[in-house]
Amino acid sequence: MAVVCRGFHISQSIKILTDTTPFPWLTSLRNKFTRSRIPQELFKERSKEHEKYGGDPNQPHKLHIVTRVKSAMRRPYWEKKLVKDLGLEKAYVPVIHKNTHSVNNQLKYIKHLVKVQPLKLPYGLPAEEDMADTYINSKGELIVRHLLKPLEPKAIES
Repeated sequence: MAVVCRGFHISQSIKILTDTTPFPWLTSLRNKFTRSRIPQELFKERSKEHEKYGGDPNQPHKLHIVTRVKSAMRRPYWEKKLVKDLGLEKAYVPVIHKNTHSVNNQLKYIKHLVKVQPLKLPYGLPAEEDMADTYINSKGELIVRHLLKPLEPKAIES
């Protein structure tokens, strides 16, 4: 009789626990792995950051200046491949890439190895003949260096 009563008591307690949740010991694990651990402040609108970096949220910049600042040694093979595909073999050499979804996805995987800046055009887009006389300064601005052209010989004679 004691065995029957003991078995009935255990089955009642299991039934009570399973009525509320199927497996009560899994609820803590489920919350641990399914609930986001990322703070909600990171998902709020960051319009102030656009002002901080000199950008406009309505019109994002069209080109990135990507510079590798850390070595790809002792990194996984896929990160080394992305560094090579993006043309970042040499450290501290800036490379210009379009601000597109596919490029941003690649940069996401090596963001700890690179520095990304927007390319600013303070003097507008240079003409085709001025492209050879341009350089990028440390602030991420594309500067057109206008070279002085010699005067015509007729102007010198008079």
